[in-house]
Amino acid sequence: MTNPTVVPPVVYVAIRTRNEGTEMAAEIRELRDGRKALLTYTSLDRLLSLAGPNQSWIVIRTEELEGLKKEQPFDVVIFDLEIPEMYRADGAIA
Repeated sequence: MTNPTVVPPVVYVAIRTRNEGTEMAAEIRELRDGRKALLTYTSLDRLLSLAGPNQSWIVIRTEELEGLKKEQPFDVVIFDLEIPEMYRADGAIA
């Protein structure tokens, strides 16, 4: 028998800022198959090591992901994805 996947009560969501830092949006990336993926991390140390120290983030309760999906549609939630260095945030405001 396999262990079920345990989803944490909170997740760290990678975000990006816009308009000189006055607005923020969840980091949603398009996958090769065209689906849109929300990048989340199960702990802050995982976010910092896998997405880089300059990655902006927010922490939200897992049950709030549905509300976020209504504001910013996505198809899948990806946990703890390692972002290649060339695609990591450099601290600049996008």
